[in-house]
Amino acid sequence: MKNKSILLLLLLMVVITDTANGQRSAKETIDDRISRYFYPPAALKDDLGPYRPLLRFYNGDTVLTKQAWQKRRTEIETTWHRMMGRWPSFIKKQKMELLDSIQREGFIQYRIRFNWTPVEKTIAYLCVPQTKGKLPAVITTFYEPETAIGKGKPNRDFACQLARRGYVTLSIGTTEASKAGTYSVYYPSIKNATVAPLSMLAYTAANAWYLLADLPYVDNKRIGIMGHSFGGKWAMFASCLFDKFACAVWSDPGVVFDDTKGSAVNYWEPWYLGYYPPPWKDTWRKTGSTADAKGLYPRLIKEGYDLHELMALMAPRPFLVSGGSSDPVDRWTALNQVVRVNALLGYTNRVAMTNRPKHDPNDESNEAAYLFFDSFLKK
Repeated sequence: MKNKSILLLLLLMVVITDTANGQRSAKETIDDRISRYFYPPAALKDDLGPYRPLLRFYNGDTVLTKQAWQKRRTEIETTWHRMMGRWPSFIKKQKMELLDSIQREGFIQYRIRFNWTPVEKTIAYLCVPQTKGKLPAVITTFYEPETAIGKGKPNRDFACQLARRGYVTLSIGTTEASKAGTYSVYYPSIKNATVAPLSMLAYTAANAWYLLADLPYVDNKRIGIMGHSFGGKWAMFASCLFDKFACAVWSDPGVVFDDTKGSAVNYWEPWYLGYYPPPWKDTWRKTGSTADAKGLYPRLIKEGYDLHELMALMAPRPFLVSGGSSDPVDRWTALNQVVRVNALLGYTNRVAMTNRPKHDPNDESNEAAYLFFDSFLKK
């Protein structure tokens, strides 16, 4: 009997070892397929660009230790929140209203309503795979929530594609504001916003995180966020300013300020970082110039702030820049600074970028994005 027990134990150990090796092998396959995206071209490897060094406090002191980085991180976060305006309290206990549902291939799609600010509700789409257990999740952001569920331009159906891969997804968007040409979220009102609209969008995504995190079939340690263009800016600010997002994919948002890109990297717009009370007749951006930009944006430019500071708040959480015409390969000069922060913290392979010639996402860039989520959100 004793020998039989030992034999059974040995067999069990072999099975466990084979299973673990199989899981590692599967994960390594995913990582191998995206590993090249974590490295810049050799010519840009050590190029940190013209940006203010991340590993230096605003007073000029150098950051040399992990403990010092935490103070530097707090300095960046506090400074940006002070400039953009303080958020209201999070809405941690959501009362989700179920409006309708349909069965789709591999998942159920629910149309829901929830509070994303203290004074405003939004309609969103919740896609739930027909899989048991705690699942990873991704929030998708765009002008309206229908595009990400497949009712818009091609290669932007992130929510339904990720749901078919086993993710719970929540597609959110600014439908009414986009129809009105004001695009963003204004708190407490559009006539007297006390928070920069792009920062307020980040706040709404944080409340969407709390909605997902409270669902019994979602693993709240494995919630990411993804968006394209306008949605890419939204996803970027949300994941950087709200550290409960496990990882993020930003599709061609413009990861640094760049006035040469015209209307593509347009952070000076009043619905981003250039807010001023309406009416917003286009008198100061007739040719795409930012010379007469209003609101916070001119101060950020004058005082040398740039978005690499916000990206640094992600460290050591991983992110992928799905770059197109707004974010060409030379954006690595800003990303390299974030790589150095991660290196100080003892992490590698946390900053990635893919590149395509056009602004629109394509099959290849989307597959890389989905594999990125697979690598960091799936067990």
